[in-house]
Parts: sequence; C-alpha cells; structure tokens
Amino acid sequence: MNPAAEIEIDAPLEVVWGVMTDTARYGEWNPFVERAETAAPAQVGNPIVLHVVWSNGKKTRSPERITALDGPTTDPASGTTTALMSYVYEGLPSKLGLVRGVRHQRLTQRPGGPTSYTTVEEFSGPLVKLAGPGRVADGFRRHAEGLKKRAESLASSAGQAGNPAE
Repeated sequence: MNPAAEIEIDAPLEVVWGVMTDTARYGEWNPFVERAETAAPAQVGNPIVLHVVWSNGKKTRSPERITALDGPTTDPASGTTTALMSYVYEGLPSKLGLVRGVRHQRLTQRPGGPTSYTTVEEFSGPLVKLAGPGRVADGFRRHAEGLKKRAESLASSAGQAGNPAE
C-alpha cells in the first residue's frame, strides 16, 4: 500500500507552494509534521528531519533527504502550472534495505481553477508493514487539510483566492 492524499485548495499555486516550502512555520498549521529541520532555503540534496505527530499523539523523527524541489512552472500551451517537492527516507531501516520510502507532493493548477495537492509515499522493502502505511495515510490527510486551511487563509487575506490572474 502506498499512502496517499489529495485535496483541492482555493488559492493560487504560488501561495500553496510558499506554505509548503516555508518549513520554519510548519508548527503553525501542520498537524502531521509539526517541525521540519533543514537548511534555509531548502535545496535538493539537503537533509531534512521531519518531526511527525501521529493521530494518537505519539511523536517520531523521520530523517529524509530532499530529492526534488521543482518550483512553479507554467506550460505555455495549456496554461497549467505545476510544482513538485520530493524526499527520500534515510532512517536505519532504509540503510539496512528493510524499508524504502519516497514521498512526492505535487501541485497542479489549471487556468482559473483551484490548486490540486496530491501526495503519495512510494514504499518498498520487506518490512513496509512496520512503517505503518495506514497511519501514514492518516497523517497525509491531516497534512493536506492543514495545508488547505493555511493557504486559503493566506490567499483570502491577500485577496488572491481563485485565479492568480484575477
């Protein structure tokens, strides 16, 4: 099972991307990753330690490495804007070849439409079940809902809800 979540956000993609990449402020809105330690600004190749809060209140640290940080780009033909953030799990189970995980967070916005946020963790290895794919999926859902609330709040306070061209 590859945990995933998806949500539509009524805010310009650039606003959502700004929230996603402002790791220093995760504790203000993110119920799943309360803190993300990485060099600022975040760059591909940087280590990032995620401080995860499970729905039962238990906490853990997840060492990762940023593998993609593709900021907003707009396709001139379709007008669709996309962005991608990815990182790979580097904890001991990964180093031992027992669990590998790569998380992708994608943003897509068609002209005049909301921003679509999707996230998926591609798990592999013999001990994937121990990684708790169900609880990760729950965390991703909570993360997506927090991202939506934060980005929509920022967009409405800046008068930017909906199409960024408005």
